Amino acid sequence: MKPLLFLPIAMLAIVFVDQLASAGEVQVDRAVAYLPQDRPEKSDLYIPLDSGPPRPAIVIMHGGGWIGGERNAHREVNLGMSLGGHGYVCLSIDYWCPDPTKTMVCCWPQNIYDCKNAVRWLRANAKKYNIDADHIGAIGGSAGGHLAAMLAVTGPECGLDPLTPASEFSCQVQCAVDMYGPVDTENWIDIKGLMKTRADAPELYQAFSVLSYVSREDPPLLILQGTNDPVVAVSQSEALARVLKKHGVTHHLEIIENAPHSFDLQPEQRDLRPQVFEFFDHWLQNPQRVR
Repeated sequence: MKPLLFLPIAMLAIVFVDQLASAGEVQVDRAVAYLPQDRPEKSDLYIPLDSGPPRPAIVIMHGGGWIGGERNAHREVNLGMSLGGHGYVCLSIDYWCPDPTKTMVCCWPQNIYDCKNAVRWLRANAKKYNIDADHIGAIGGSAGGHLAAMLAVTGPECGLDPLTPASEFSCQVQCAVDMYGPVDTENWIDIKGLMKTRADAPELYQAFSVLSYVSREDPPLLILQGTNDPVVAVSQSEALARVLKKHGVTHHLEIIENAPHSFDLQPEQRDLRPQVFEFFDHWLQNPQRVR
């Protein structure tokens, strides 16, 4: 095997998966098609190897500014292996990202359609993978954190549920973890994936803002935010917490001192796995709400 130092980032992530999967705790099925055959985007499925009753599932969304990123980047592998090892079936997805240098097609709302279809795919394949279809969560970092929060706050009444495929299955998640996602896009930077500026299309930035959809019926959210994040300011996560509180939505904002952008569940500041496990266990293993 080549020294890890000389492998590209994507390959490092695959080697990392192989090393952890060889411990016999999690099976990793790579390049699983969760969208129609004409779509190139794939997913990686993390399956706990222990037998037992149907288990909850979690969708993982990667970061990358809505115009890039990979389902098997280091953070996403860390999420999949950590949560898979804890007993959750995890689906880490690629979702549609436009190339701003080649097209003028906006990333929205196709990216949230793909995320919602990932939730549907888990429910449609619940029997095959021993999934508890009534209890599905979401997690993601940065742009993926934004999409995880979007999954939580957008119900059928928002008009964002895709028409196909598998429309007989619900897109709803029962809880979500937003890791430093930009959630108030009306008061953030101009976003390349949206192609237009806030000045030119304020209604588009409003539609892309998580805060636009929060209601009292939304499921619980855990928000993780570092104080040394140069990309997404703490004020973004604080704004989400304020709006959730205003609407009476169960939530918790965890501020990690000195943590930068793009940390996984094991930043050098402290191990976040126990807190994230506890959150998912409470709302998925012993659920108090099924939306």
